[in-house]
Amino acid sequence: MDDDLPDFRTRASLRDDLTRIGLRAGDTVMVHAAMSKVGPLLNGPDALSNAILDVVGPEGTMLVYTSWDSVHDDLLDDDGRVLAEWRDHVPGFDQQASRAVRMNGILAEFVRTMPGAQRSANPGASVAAVGKLADWITADHRLDYGFGEDTPLSRLVEVGGRVLMVGAPWDTMTLVHHADHLADIPGKQTIRIEVPFAGAHGTEWRFMEEFETGDPVHEALPENYIEQIVTAYVESGGGHQGLIGTAPSLLVDARPTLAFAIQWLEAWAVQHGEGAIGVV
Repeated sequence: MDDDLPDFRTRASLRDDLTRIGLRAGDTVMVHAAMSKVGPLLNGPDALSNAILDVVGPEGTMLVYTSWDSVHDDLLDDDGRVLAEWRDHVPGFDQQASRAVRMNGILAEFVRTMPGAQRSANPGASVAAVGKLADWITADHRLDYGFGEDTPLSRLVEVGGRVLMVGAPWDTMTLVHHADHLADIPGKQTIRIEVPFAGAHGTEWRFMEEFETGDPVHEALPENYIEQIVTAYVESGGGHQGLIGTAPSLLVDARPTLAFAIQWLEAWAVQHGEGAIGVV
């Protein structure tokens, strides 16, 4: 074999890697991936997404965090309203057509556009899913506090789902934003901004409210608190690590990871004199 040829990863080899790290038939799994770390692929990112679907099988489901590729939050006034001079130029969120946010990596957009994929209706918290539970996971996604109860993240936990980080930085684990919502700590930062939706009669505007996700949910939390939470969980014995292609990867069960994250946040609040009170 020519030594100059690339060492391609294939759908079959990735399937073997996924099985070794612990993914199983019937799993519902949320995937975060840094595709550049997986190595050269025959058929690009589709090789990974199809390998995941091969492993979880017809009883399983794959989901990704899409959000949406809008920068209109850079065009807001102090009240969270889009500036008048930009208002007619900002495209509305289209649940079927709006691109996944680029910072989430290329896999999110690839999965969003797969045959049979469903996408939830909350722009900033939207997920795309393929598989048996795709319709249920993405249905009726609340527009306010879209990382909280009765959302795709809560349903992932409800069904005993898992989170797979394929070379993705641990601070990108979206599940921790569900813990942000549920943790019983005071002083959480909220945002309230105007969001455009593509409607039958043009753009329709609506204010949406959410606990802060672009910055730490509490202003005193360290910037890398999500990474700290995931690292502490792994160091406690949680999750399974291995290579998928050439990407260092992590597979965790959503329910115990969420419980650990909530406990970590509440312990941080007590340690820093914040106490704990009932919140939304």
